[in-house]
Amino acid sequence: MHRLARLIFLAAALFCLPALAEGPTIPQFWDTKERLIKPDLSAYARVRFLTTTDFPPFNFIDANGLLSGLHVDLARAICLKLEILDRCQIQALPWEELEEALERNEGDAVIAGLAVTAKKRETYAFTRSYLRFPARFVALRPSNLDEPMYAKAADHRIGVLKGSEHEAMLRDYFPAVRVVTYTRADWMYQDLKAGNVDAVFGDGMRLGFWLAGQDAADCCRFVGGPYLAPEYFGSGLAIAVRKDDAALADAFDYALREINMDGTFSDLYLRYFPVGFF
Repeated sequence: MHRLARLIFLAAALFCLPALAEGPTIPQFWDTKERLIKPDLSAYARVRFLTTTDFPPFNFIDANGLLSGLHVDLARAICLKLEILDRCQIQALPWEELEEALERNEGDAVIAGLAVTAKKRETYAFTRSYLRFPARFVALRPSNLDEPMYAKAADHRIGVLKGSEHEAMLRDYFPAVRVVTYTRADWMYQDLKAGNVDAVFGDGMRLGFWLAGQDAADCCRFVGGPYLAPEYFGSGLAIAVRKDDAALADAFDYALREINMDGTFSDLYLRYFPVGFF
């Protein structure tokens, strides 16, 4: 596909992005016309989710010492939708122990951001992606940058982290911009606020947290995008189960779709991401 056509596709890759009135756009990755069959999980005495404690806001220990985060709430929502909440368990382990624990049948599913790769698919079955991470531009609030960014950003100084996948995408799909690389994100943000670059390009989620923080001081906003590009950033977050337990992944897919359709996922997204990155 020609790069310009591909870029337009990337920007429109979310086939349905319902927005709240005067509010953030909520990502939607499910076909609203699709229908999945509700599974029968009566054969499962329990369903055990494995996660970690060191990936906020997805999984962390809160001020009360409790396991919290988007993944924890999402696992509970899945169990509620599947009517197995009383048989649902969530356990935290060190990241390096998750896969081994799953293989030893010490858990049934990993919900912790395990990368979905061709090699991993040889061992695990995955649900469909429930969240993806788009690339975004951020500029000062007075900026007039907007779509089509491949044209509007031409000859503008755009900051990006050196050696990142975002730098590779920026150079490939926005060849007319003047790329300014940084080895530290805070230096890049300082230059943006000072007007030394016209915009920065990077991971939408991380940029969203910066925009919501005190350091940004409401200086800036998202412009253009979002851009979903699996060839650079992977296919997003999914739940992993043992390959011989693929029926459980199908059950989770049913629940994930229902959670998206009834607004539960929207509530979780808004709870954990103060500045939506879509």
